[in-house]
Amino acid sequence: MWPEASRIRIFMLFPGAEVIHLCSQCHDYPCVASCPVNALSVDKDTLAVKVDREKCISCGKCIDVCPGNIPFLHPGDNKATICDLCDGDPECVKVCREARFDALWLLKQPRQWAEGNLNRKLFAQKPEDLTKDIAENIYGEKAKELV
Repeated sequence: MWPEASRIRIFMLFPGAEVIHLCSQCHDYPCVASCPVNALSVDKDTLAVKVDREKCISCGKCIDVCPGNIPFLHPGDNKATICDLCDGDPECVKVCREARFDALWLLKQPRQWAEGNLNRKLFAQKPEDLTKDIAENIYGEKAKELV
């Protein structure tokens, strides 16, 4: 286990409010457009972002433009790391189902998602923002003061 290197990260910024943080595959892929060396691309079949680790210069521009700050520099090689959906068969979903947590699902994207008719950026949020919402739902208005 090496949680710091996982492409799906879990943050607990407030007790009882664990937040899963992963790429929502924005319809306009700002991370891909921001890369100065074209190290990021979109897989035409899975619509997932792919990182060419040979090209990546670890500049962090993809992190800066991501609405959820999802990409991160891998602690092993300091290269941009984003969930690539394991080429359409994500291991995390298999493990989650085998453990009977059923917290992760792979949704096949309708073609209209790929054509930009659904703004997936709505799902891309920073862990701090998600934690505030969850903490307020769990603990009520007092959580605003604590988060």
